[in-house]
Amino acid sequence: MAKNRKWTPNSRKYGQCTMNQEITKVTEKPPFDRSGSQDSLDELSMDDYWTEVENIKKSSENRQDQEVVVVNEPDEGELEEEWLKEAGLSNLFGESAGDPQESMVFLSTLTRTQAAAVQKRVETVSQTLRKKNKQYQIPDVRDIFAQQRESKEKAPDGTDLQSVRTDENKHQGKDDQASSLVVGEKELIPLVPEEAPASETDINLEVSFAEQAVNQENSKEKPQKSKGNDASLPNFRLPKDKTGTTRIGDLAPQDMKKVCRLALIELTALYDVLGVELKQQKAVKIKTKDSGLFCIPLTVLLEHDQRKVPGTRIPLIFQKLIARIEEGGLETEGLLRIPGAATRIRNLCQELEAKFYEGTFNWESVKQHDAASLLKLFIRELPQPLLSVEYLRAFQAVQDLPTRKQQLQALNLLVILLPDANRDTLKALLEFLQRVIDNREKNKMTTMNVAMVMAPNLFMCHALGLKSNEQREFIMAAGTANIMHLLIKYQQLLWTIPKFIVNQVRKQNTENHKKDKKAMKKLLKKMAYDREKYEKQDKNTNDADVPQGVIRVQAPHLSKVSMAIQLTEELKASDVLARFLSQESGIAQTLKKGEVFLYEIGGNIGERCLDDDAYMKDLFQLNPSAEWVIKSKPS
Repeated sequence: MAKNRKWTPNSRKYGQCTMNQEITKVTEKPPFDRSGSQDSLDELSMDDYWTEVENIKKSSENRQDQEVVVVNEPDEGELEEEWLKEAGLSNLFGESAGDPQESMVFLSTLTRTQAAAVQKRVETVSQTLRKKNKQYQIPDVRDIFAQQRESKEKAPDGTDLQSVRTDENKHQGKDDQASSLVVGEKELIPLVPEEAPASETDINLEVSFAEQAVNQENSKEKPQKSKGNDASLPNFRLPKDKTGTTRIGDLAPQDMKKVCRLALIELTALYDVLGVELKQQKAVKIKTKDSGLFCIPLTVLLEHDQRKVPGTRIPLIFQKLIARIEEGGLETEGLLRIPGAATRIRNLCQELEAKFYEGTFNWESVKQHDAASLLKLFIRELPQPLLSVEYLRAFQAVQDLPTRKQQLQALNLLVILLPDANRDTLKALLEFLQRVIDNREKNKMTTMNVAMVMAPNLFMCHALGLKSNEQREFIMAAGTANIMHLLIKYQQLLWTIPKFIVNQVRKQNTENHKKDKKAMKKLLKKMAYDREKYEKQDKNTNDADVPQGVIRVQAPHLSKVSMAIQLTEELKASDVLARFLSQESGIAQTLKKGEVFLYEIGGNIGERCLDDDAYMKDLFQLNPSAEWVIKSKPS
């Protein structure tokens, strides 16, 4: 059986990354046996995994060697320094360390576990800089965090944070106070609702994941640990949020940048709390092809494709290969598992490179299994992994987290952190894989089967210098296949931005507005303007001509007339859109649901596309200064 088969995964190079290790011979593998039932997932699916690795090996033979991504071992403190830069906190050290004021607003919104993660990295960098005798100022970590106590914190809705803390402490219990990080003279405590979801299958997006892990550690009842090869996974769900769910793509770029910084800090805090090492990788720059289809960086490929099809977010060859597979019908038994002939795949590759963009390639000559093999080859031969060089190890480390829920939380944050091109292409891949699985009764490809076949293509071909023994490789194989399983099964959840992170962004925006307003008042006073007149005008800007309990909804690109809408307890964003689309005149007549969306713009958010189920009154109370605009989503 598969689990007794001797196979050495690092026996040759796959894809574009090398392990820089001695090459060992591949042991002859026993004949492939699929006599077991579909339900014996542990052994049968691992058989699928190793068979796929063998297929990858065969397809790699006689192919020209490509440039490889070599990952160097970083110097002491280098990764922490890079981490602080990515988190937007580079001015806490180095030449700008003397003026860390820009980061104070950001730091003031962090939870205790997030602050601890930052503090740990700042300390490491500070020690390293001292060792290297750098000539610029190296701040004391305690001084950096102590500066936050000078300003009084407010929650995103304007309420005093102290009252929120009181509720939270009551919710968490006394044991939690011992684990809180004290910075300066105050604790950094997350905004926690009075009632957290109690169900084991509910994913709580309102409380920091790392804080939830601390609370779990402190509770008497320990959560059940996840099993390695669970065939049946729980049906996790997101409880309804009255202010609406925020998905990736719903926020303006400036807010999404803040979300990514917070996601990095939160992911690090979660791994720190659970005792799992989070090491980012940094690949050296390599010379890559600047034309063609295979072995081309995603960004380069998309730049070229966008000149042909403006607004496209998925490589055209990737889209076409999926379309070709689907044309053959997704009921084909062994789809994705059965490979195309290696020689034919090589020839098709060369022909596609020469004819695809000219439009002269004959797609009728591509068999369904060939198209599936080409799709996997495209993923494998990306110069850098689809899951990115920086975070591939973090994806692999998800298997070391103790519970399924925590694994999901980490994957959620990792998806947010992926570059746009990688995230969009991954989403297209996972949606396609789900469509294959939807036909499992006929194609015999369950979620676990598909995960086992796809995992080597996303993980094992990009080893990134990991030195490990054979036993570790088998553990990694099972682990990455399970991560692939989670990515496919829970893809709808993973593209959600946690509410606690959106609230932190709102808090940052509120504090920045206060800072800007203060600076403007000083400027106006200096220029001898009537300060009182400015304040009165500023106060009444959003209240002009709008009665209390009424919002004004505009659609500047679609209608010259705005709608005044009375807020009620039951009014949802979908109701506002329906009212606009039911208008008997103008462009609204030609529009359909799904072509335009209601946006929350300004106030404590840059821009946010609203979920249909968002309750407008609750949202208005959260962001009373916002404008409400109907428009289409940018491509």
